[in-house]
Amino acid sequence: MSKRVSLLSLPLALAAWVALLGASVPAAAQENRAQDARGQLRLANLAAAFAPRHLADGRYTSAPSGYVRFCAENGADCRAAGPLMPAIRLDAEHKAELERVNRTVNEVVQPETDLDHYGETERWAYPDDGRGDCEDYVLEKRRRLINAGWPTSVLLITVVRDHEGDGHAVLTVITDKGDLILDNQEAEIHTWTDTGYRFVKRQSKEDPSQWVSLGETRVPPVVGTGR
Repeated sequence: MSKRVSLLSLPLALAAWVALLGASVPAAAQENRAQDARGQLRLANLAAAFAPRHLADGRYTSAPSGYVRFCAENGADCRAAGPLMPAIRLDAEHKAELERVNRTVNEVVQPETDLDHYGETERWAYPDDGRGDCEDYVLEKRRRLINAGWPTSVLLITVVRDHEGDGHAVLTVITDKGDLILDNQEAEIHTWTDTGYRFVKRQSKEDPSQWVSLGETRVPPVVGTGR
């Protein structure tokens, strides 16, 4: 009699075991996914921690069309000025000056797209009327720093893809503490690794009229579609 009961109970036991196993699989899968996510986060943190302090220049590439037009109208501002330096020493004086210029230009220039400002898709110009978009902020910051004695070799106009994937212009300042980014969309100055941007191209250190690639292969057709 006991044997018959055991045999009858066997399917029920198997069903219960299968149900238990099925319930544990999603939990195990979730744990595996959580572990993968934690691993990816650790890898991302390690990548940022060990990223080079300076962007590596690639091969020569084309300059943005708006910059080409700007140089045709402002030729002297597209030539090298000051000594050719690998980096500028970011002492207390230079740091304060950099922060002052970045803050002042971000405050005094009102954001306005080229389409609203000039009726054109892309136009690079100094924001002398107090209005401009990203590349105009960059040009003004660069102009003020050059007038303060900074060499052009450490002040490089740079094209990136921003967090939305759009073309955006920032000013890269090459210092002994790393490449710093002056950005009209950010109040603070960040290192290039902390921006979250994908870097497309920038001016050559040796010749501001020449541009070099920076790794991001998807070149935006327009720089500064927003502000």
